[in-house]
Amino acid sequence: MVETKEAKALLRYARTSPLKARQVLRLIQGKEVGEALYTLRALPKKAAKIVEGVLKSAIANAEQKGLDLDRLYVKTAVADDGPMFRKWLPRAHGRATMLRKRLSHITIVVAEKPEEEED
Repeated sequence: MVETKEAKALLRYARTSPLKARQVLRLIQGKEVGEALYTLRALPKKAAKIVEGVLKSAIANAEQKGLDLDRLYVKTAVADDGPMFRKWLPRAHGRATMLRKRLSHITIVVAEKPEEEED
């Protein structure tokens, strides 16, 4: 059994909703790191810029661990729910509506692709 080496980066309390972050993370999961960075730079979303920073951090962590950067790929990319800011917005007839400002915890794990053995 081949042991896979991996590195992880975690951003807590990101100022984007988990649903919007998951849309971006779905695009990069399973891709090679260079291709994922290229995809994130071309994407016109606020969450793409946030995820790009987390991915760069994961790559830096992999470099610190001594992993081969040419063989890295995005193993898992997850956005979990964070806490929610709740505000009240005044409405007509003396009513109020709750505004929910959602936060998310973004986790990206990059790993080395195992070398294919040639027979």
